[in-house]
Amino acid sequence: MVAAFAKGPVEPVLIEQTIGANLEDTVARFGDREALVVSHQGIRQTYEEFNATVDRVAKGLMAMGVGVGERIGMWSPNYAEWVYIQYATAKIGAIQVNINPAYRTNELEYALNQSGCRLLVTMTEYLTSAYRDMVEAVKPNLSTLENVIYFDTDDWNRLLVGGESVTDEALADRGASLSPHDAINIQYTSGTTGFPKGATLSHINILNNARFVGTACMYDETDRVVVPVPFYHCFGMVMGNLGCTTVGATIVVPCATFDPEAVLRACQDESCTSLYGVPTMFIAELGHPELASFDLSSLRTGIMAGSPCPVEVMSRVIGEMNMSQVTIAYGMTETSPVSTQTSATDSVEHRVSTVGRVLPHVESKIVDPETGATVERGEGGEYCTRGYHVMLGYWNDEAKTADAIDSDGWMHSGDLATMDEDGYVNIIGRIKDMIIRGGENLYPREIEEFLYTHPAVVDAQVIGVPDERYGEELMACVQLSDGESLTEDALRDFCRGKIAHFKVPRYISFVTEFPMTVTGKVRKVEMREKAIAELGLEAAASTETA
Repeated sequence: MVAAFAKGPVEPVLIEQTIGANLEDTVARFGDREALVVSHQGIRQTYEEFNATVDRVAKGLMAMGVGVGERIGMWSPNYAEWVYIQYATAKIGAIQVNINPAYRTNELEYALNQSGCRLLVTMTEYLTSAYRDMVEAVKPNLSTLENVIYFDTDDWNRLLVGGESVTDEALADRGASLSPHDAINIQYTSGTTGFPKGATLSHINILNNARFVGTACMYDETDRVVVPVPFYHCFGMVMGNLGCTTVGATIVVPCATFDPEAVLRACQDESCTSLYGVPTMFIAELGHPELASFDLSSLRTGIMAGSPCPVEVMSRVIGEMNMSQVTIAYGMTETSPVSTQTSATDSVEHRVSTVGRVLPHVESKIVDPETGATVERGEGGEYCTRGYHVMLGYWNDEAKTADAIDSDGWMHSGDLATMDEDGYVNIIGRIKDMIIRGGENLYPREIEEFLYTHPAVVDAQVIGVPDERYGEELMACVQLSDGESLTEDALRDFCRGKIAHFKVPRYISFVTEFPMTVTGKVRKVEMREKAIAELGLEAAASTETA
């Protein structure tokens, strides 16, 4: 038997550059090609124009006295200013702290204090988010914050004007003093319990990960990539923005926050070749009543990631959205984020049923969660990975870093996975998601995948709820397609004879939506708490699911 271990190719070699230096190289090669299109702001810039704006912002930050290693918070939806700050901080060696635009006062205060932010860049308000009011509310409790720039006010112009006192030579000298191994980004992971942890990433981490992700999609300077996923997460800023600038492709930002119609329109109007999204985004696009009226003929590839991808959804994206070379990526914030990905040249079967194989310069293994021993291929266990892409650590938290990264450098994901004989990985659930019913280990994703095959079901999430007899019982929360109706008994009848009797959900709830994080991950803890309350059950601490 073969051990569930795989090592990616060692070619091409890793990029030993800072993000700023890499951007300069791209500008030198593709200066007159479009770099950034922000549809909702009416912004369109070539690489030369984009780089010039980034330099103005970088000089403005230097004029404010921002030094190497100092933290700058960025808190907003997807605006051009977010991208400028991303590259400007990289050019001057400041560490950008990504703050979830859905955060409210307690979370904002924690992130700013824990990271020690000296400066915050945000906007006054967006929809129901009164950012200025929230900043004012927490200011008295912030020990390090000195300045706030509201980029939708004159603050932004003042930043740019202030930078005129900094010479090109001073900016170039700052860039030359930086190491590719320096920390450049802090991203707070959305843990299900306790405070978020600040995954700290370097130039080497995210620049190379972006490059290899783009290679799997076969990007070059002619590609145009629609990025509707949030910038504050690796999917947006690394796989999206950096994935484009490493090869000279165009970043297309269709909307500040996800809007399926705006996304489809951007694909059509900008003749885009690639589209990103989490499964729920693609489900919304496929469900748009005017989907067939949009010309998506320019699309060929893209990435679906962020949460488990239903096979049925993947198949429809290939068939109905012209994304014949769409890929699946898997990883976590702590791994920059991608460690495995299908490629545009993989078979459709591999691209709809696995999360691909390890990327270059990455190692992966599947281990027994109890013993840590590597299991055999085909057996389930915890997915672990090692390589250049593993974070530097959690910001100012050595204990949690040691819990996540073992002494041999392996990052423990908490995900349950299998690896087949060809090295393709399949994620079968979270260790905390696993439901133990009467001694049977049940994996929600397997049951969810089956429920998707019902023609009336558009989405399904399976959770475990307490049960006196079995310890836990299955509950399926099911979202139906528009105009469809279904009874609990009818859905159970559909299951019987096709999956084992103990996998047929005891409880079924029909819902119109799921509680979600901004990155499209379903909040199963919240679903479980609500179900326990509605069913009148008593929660059992030992059966907590993530």
